[in-house]
Amino acid sequence: MMPAYLAHFGLKSAPFTKEIDDAELWLPPSKAALVEELCGALHERHSLLLVGEPGVGKTCVLRALRHKLPAQGFRLTYCHNATLGRRDFYRQLCLALGLSPFASAAALFFSISRNVEELAQEKVHPVFLLDEAHLLHQDMLDHLHILMNYEWDSKALLSLLLVGLPELDDRLSLRRNRSLYSRLQRRFYLEPLAPEDTAEYLRLRLLRVGCDRELFASDAVAMLHEAACGALRDIDRIATRALREVARKKRKLVERDTVQKILEADSARPVEAA
Repeated sequence: MMPAYLAHFGLKSAPFTKEIDDAELWLPPSKAALVEELCGALHERHSLLLVGEPGVGKTCVLRALRHKLPAQGFRLTYCHNATLGRRDFYRQLCLALGLSPFASAAALFFSISRNVEELAQEKVHPVFLLDEAHLLHQDMLDHLHILMNYEWDSKALLSLLLVGLPELDDRLSLRRNRSLYSRLQRRFYLEPLAPEDTAEYLRLRLLRVGCDRELFASDAVAMLHEAACGALRDIDRIATRALREVARKKRKLVERDTVQKILEADSARPVEAA
């Protein structure tokens, strides 16, 4: 059953959802340029660090990178569970690579290294994308640089792309992690959306689901942007709630008072005890 607010505005589907094909993702010019830089760095066989605050669009950038990186010549392997110990982490990586995960930690490491070397013989460059990398155990940070060492550290057969919150950069910059940090040749910080980007994002997401008119007043967009601090995830959440509220009142435009009411309701919610 279609939600009432979609019918009210004549929308074909929910506009602010993460369920959208990679090819249809919208990125502001700054983030589109970042995807180009990431892709270029991987073509140079560099290892990379990408950090940003929660909800600013790291996953959107990675999905755009996945779409842009040519399948011929690259093999992108995505790992999102960074909370595992070393042996289980390598098991997870083996499963993602289609290798047997049943072995000792040393044997798992050898299997992965051998797979990387075999891909190199096939002219394929593997990229291991480790999401939520700020949660990596220290024993994994101690060991990851060894995974990048091939032929006496003379060949760049593997690229690592570590993605996480800004504290990842803080951890990597510690003296203990300098062997890994020094091998991350390119380091990127993802900024939140600018105010004009938020307005364009709302407009294009609505257009995608069949709405070619403005549903958000300009002062409502400004308040929404400020409240979300330019974070896409919060923009999606607040914008959806605003559309529901306006539809409930049988209105056709999200104005400042609606966004303010939502923000006040959020701030009034009790904070759960830790």
